[in-house]
Amino acid sequence: MNEKVGVIGAGPAGLATAYTLKKLGVGIDVFEAGTKIGGMARTIDIWNQKVDLGPHRFFSANARVNRLWLEVAGTEYRMIERRTRIFCNGRFFDYPLRLADSLAKLGPAEAARCLLSYLRQQFRHDSPAVNFEEWVRGRFGPRLYEIFFRSYSEKLWGIPCAELDADFAAQRIRKLSFYEAVLSALMNARGNRHVTLVDRFAYPLRGTGSFYNKMAEEIGSRNGSVRLQTPVRRVVPCSDGRLEVELASGERHAYRHVVSTMPLTLLVRSLPGVPQKVLDACSNLRYRNTILVYLRVESQNLFPDQWIYVHAPELGVGRITNFRNWTSELYGDSPDTILSLELWHDPDDSQWREPDGMHIERASEDLRRTGLIQSARITAGHVVRVPFCYPVYSLGYKDHLGILQDYLQKIPGLDVIGRCGSFKYNNQDHSLLMGILAAEKIALARDHDLWGVNADDTYQESAVIDETGLVPQMS
Repeated sequence: MNEKVGVIGAGPAGLATAYTLKKLGVGIDVFEAGTKIGGMARTIDIWNQKVDLGPHRFFSANARVNRLWLEVAGTEYRMIERRTRIFCNGRFFDYPLRLADSLAKLGPAEAARCLLSYLRQQFRHDSPAVNFEEWVRGRFGPRLYEIFFRSYSEKLWGIPCAELDADFAAQRIRKLSFYEAVLSALMNARGNRHVTLVDRFAYPLRGTGSFYNKMAEEIGSRNGSVRLQTPVRRVVPCSDGRLEVELASGERHAYRHVVSTMPLTLLVRSLPGVPQKVLDACSNLRYRNTILVYLRVESQNLFPDQWIYVHAPELGVGRITNFRNWTSELYGDSPDTILSLELWHDPDDSQWREPDGMHIERASEDLRRTGLIQSARITAGHVVRVPFCYPVYSLGYKDHLGILQDYLQKIPGLDVIGRCGSFKYNNQDHSLLMGILAAEKIALARDHDLWGVNADDTYQESAVIDETGLVPQMS
């Protein structure tokens, strides 16, 4: 190809597209609205330390994705021994759950009730599940659902579990079966090794964002550009078959191919002459926002976890990350620990627009109530707002998404990828794979189904990363 490709967004999916295109000899322009590289996987500097936007671990069984990751990361990564727990009913449960730990904290009577609830459910013949609550209760029983599932999920999604599509359960629990982990713990099962419950994962020495910074530097050194603080207003199909990327500044660039990772609904609404049916479908798809409250605590050894899931319904916080437990390169010689507390909101939620001080005060109180920091002093707070974090799989979302997919497929040269861009709850490796395939589709005319990524866990070639590099996996 002799023409450049336009890429909207410098997150994992957009950068993987640009990086792969550059390797294939194609020029690219990347337009990023934010001030930093990495999208939701960026690393920021506060209080002379480096922190991510919550916990961002990298793990994949896809050999192609892992090869790309190692090619960029080189030797500048470390294997991290995962430690995570769940805060529930005033207690901290190991996650994945372990038999002795669970019995001691649930108690034999409650553990027996959970098992009985599960067994009773296996003899029921319910209709096929329509929503997430029905799917989980039907598979694991109501007791496990109520204790270990409902509160956290309703915090995250902002809707009752009965309004969350069962398709989401089928997609996520096949990969991250918390309930199977619970059942395994209670029944003393062996070999519970789900992909997303791995004990170790690869992590860049200076934060997740450093990986994407290196990728962007490589793109910029080879006939490419990555422009920060350059938001895209819209994409306009032209009569000559090109696609015009119009920036918020009014500047315009024309391309034969554009790959967009901007929020899908924003992209579609910006297109000219969109039919009302398609606009209505956009209105029925929504994203969930995240508020991250970073707290600086006067202590070096607060607790051993990288992150903790907070199931307690009385607390607003949903997840707590301890950046002291990743790599020493993040905190250097600082004597303090930085914790991030995540809270999730709808875009029109009044709390989303509240002053930073109110969020810091509430998060500090929630943190105290967990008992995690005991009497350690909180000396500072910092708030980061991240819109469009989670595509909400509400009931009927697939019908609305299908309307958008059909409409976009009629626009030659335009591909949408990434968590926001394709309205799909991707992990990092899914977005990287989308980028690789999008680049090959453009430069090599490969017939890749980009919508099919993150639809199953089957890889033609499986391998994982360890200290020595890529290790093939036996099927």
